[in-house]
Amino acid sequence: MILAALRTPDIVVLFVYFALLIGAGFYFRKRSGTVEGFTVANRSLPGWVVGLSIFGTYLSSNTFIGVPGQAYGSNWNGFVFSLSLPIAAFISVKWFVPFYRRHAGLSAYEHLETRFGAWARVYAVVCYLLTQVSRVGTIMFGVSVGLHALTGWDIATIIVFSGAAVTLYTLMGGIEAVIWTDAIQSVVLTVGAVVVVILILTGMPEGPGQAIQLAEEAGKFSLGDFGPSLASSTFWVILMYGIVMNLTNFGIDQNFVQRYHAAESDKAAGRSVWFGSLIYIPVALMFFFIGSILFSYGEANPEFLAEVKLEMVTADSPGLAKDSAEAKRLASEMKPSDYGDKVLPHFIANKIPAGLAGLLIAALFAAAMSSIDTSLNSSSTIALQDFYRRWARPDADEAQSLRFLRVMTVVWGIIGTGVALAMMGVESILDAWWKISGVFAGGMLGLFLLGFISRRANNAGAVTGATVGLLVILWLTFSTGLTGELEWLRSPFHAHMTSVIGTLSIFLIGLGASQVFGRKSD
Repeated sequence: MILAALRTPDIVVLFVYFALLIGAGFYFRKRSGTVEGFTVANRSLPGWVVGLSIFGTYLSSNTFIGVPGQAYGSNWNGFVFSLSLPIAAFISVKWFVPFYRRHAGLSAYEHLETRFGAWARVYAVVCYLLTQVSRVGTIMFGVSVGLHALTGWDIATIIVFSGAAVTLYTLMGGIEAVIWTDAIQSVVLTVGAVVVVILILTGMPEGPGQAIQLAEEAGKFSLGDFGPSLASSTFWVILMYGIVMNLTNFGIDQNFVQRYHAAESDKAAGRSVWFGSLIYIPVALMFFFIGSILFSYGEANPEFLAEVKLEMVTADSPGLAKDSAEAKRLASEMKPSDYGDKVLPHFIANKIPAGLAGLLIAALFAAAMSSIDTSLNSSSTIALQDFYRRWARPDADEAQSLRFLRVMTVVWGIIGTGVALAMMGVESILDAWWKISGVFAGGMLGLFLLGFISRRANNAGAVTGATVGLLVILWLTFSTGLTGELEWLRSPFHAHMTSVIGTLSIFLIGLGASQVFGRKSD
């Protein structure tokens, strides 16, 4: 499955790609010489560039590999998440973007202190930073595994190299380098996906129509069950999950809030949300389409499919020979959902013509780095605004603040790289860390909406809502494994309902508690 060696055209493409990234960092260095320049690009960027950056932030290496794998093993149920984007975009452009542009500072969480006290701001900041560190490590590790499968390069080497590269251009160019490189990387990613679609369709024995027919017959284009159940991944469960998660992204994620500030005007900021959202929908559709037609490709080319299964079997059992009867037996028992994530890397490694491997590998890098650079810059901004300027050095001048920003960019880059390296040996621990940080982050939107929507919401109500809501989220998250006498405590809801129910719990309980405590104080 591994490419024997990268050919000269592939190496040239990769070299040019990384040269552009590093060059962008140096090009924008002068413009990032102030705190305002480093964090919000002096509020000067056109809406379409910011929109491409928002689009790039939504994508990751998991999109490139994971989404086709999901469509291959199941159907297009996950695409419903993308269909919720216009709803979240409308709400965000109408209320959230104007709020941040006119009434909030550089940090997305400053207003929480004004609204509910310092605890709310610290809680949101800690949750955000935990989530971003986990996110950077997870994405960096994921892309290294994919590139190892394609190139044979050492995983640790890929992690260190990619971590150093993305940290360097983020450090040099600040948010402007991040936004412009995200725009470039979004184009690279999209072109790479288009190339894959063309190669799969032209590789069908009976032409492109055969790919559509086989996928349709297997139900690969289905959006899922439209029933009312909340216990399975129905259309409505994914839609509600998508609305909540996209409102979380647009409403309280520092990655997005900084982009609103970086836009040259209020209208440009609003257009960037619509632009990024509406581009993401067809591109996400293309990745689901890739998974569906890959399924058809495997059905029409059984020798290709057999090779994928045998590769996976022998990878899990290194001492097992590919041509052994045991390997063939294990391969025959595998279901599409078992090996869906492996099909696209195998296709890229074995079916692409000379010269295109570099483009597709660059696309994988692009998908990862367009998410990582955003996290590094936004995390540094949060550290500056919510800790350094708020608690450590309220009187810090421009030079001290800028120096702190650059140091923190390196620190977050090192921590993220370290997390990715740690996943090589203790992945289960970091999976648990990701799960726990997700639990606490799940309460952020509810708290934000409580303060944003209700003028009567008070500190006591917010504390009550956050406390009860977090207990609900903990129950929904960790009760799924209960058996025996404790089985009655198990959550009956699908995992995607955790963020939905958690957000509603914090908001509604906080609203009710504010009414009660408000009356007591009258």
